[in-house]
Amino acid sequence: DYPKELESASYHLVTHLKNGRSVYSFCMCPGGTVVPASSNEGMVVTNGMSEFSRDGDNSNSAILVSVSPEDFGNEALDGFVFQERLERTAFGAFGDYTAPAIRLDDFMKDSSPSDFGSVIPSYARGVNKSKLGNFLPNFVLDSMKAGFLDFDSWLSGFYLPDATLTGVETRSTSPVRILRGEDFQSPNIKGLFPIGEGAGYSGGIISSAYDGMRAAISVLDEDRI
Repeated sequence: DYPKELESASYHLVTHLKNGRSVYSFCMCPGGTVVPASSNEGMVVTNGMSEFSRDGDNSNSAILVSVSPEDFGNEALDGFVFQERLERTAFGAFGDYTAPAIRLDDFMKDSSPSDFGSVIPSYARGVNKSKLGNFLPNFVLDSMKAGFLDFDSWLSGFYLPDATLTGVETRSTSPVRILRGEDFQSPNIKGLFPIGEGAGYSGGIISSAYDGMRAAISVLDEDRI
């Protein structure tokens, strides 16, 4: 029997590299599955999830690399353009909704993708072997490689040669923020409460839920009824 309230993920790793970027694990899902999360035609986006029992063959986690306006531009929607370009390129690698994937050891050694080993990809739409350099910029690739080595120095065994990298996960937090006031409402549209990741106010499931609770409490405040 499983408890009604399961513990949080068993690890969260972050490193700050000499190149000024951060690399960190995000949304670690024990016994989980990599799932499709595309919202537009002609784009590949991955995400991860665990069912309540957490009894899948694999665990999965996003590995994120920090980006800045120097990477994608300073206009309001340049972050979305950058994100969509990565998603369309991932789709274009094979022209369908399968996801590009590669063994960790092949990625680290810049080798051609070999057959998957002890870790079988769980992505529901299927995967195709591909070098990540076909759709990710070099600064992301270099940062990931340095990050994996750091992670393994802290959590021995993290560098599992047969681990599978499946891409791309581009939607950790919105690249823009919808403005709101202290009452959580939009200053321009009364009754609109921008909350959570999509509005740019959180970076995960729990922080999104907490932000929503704060907004709800604000709405229920007697001074605002």
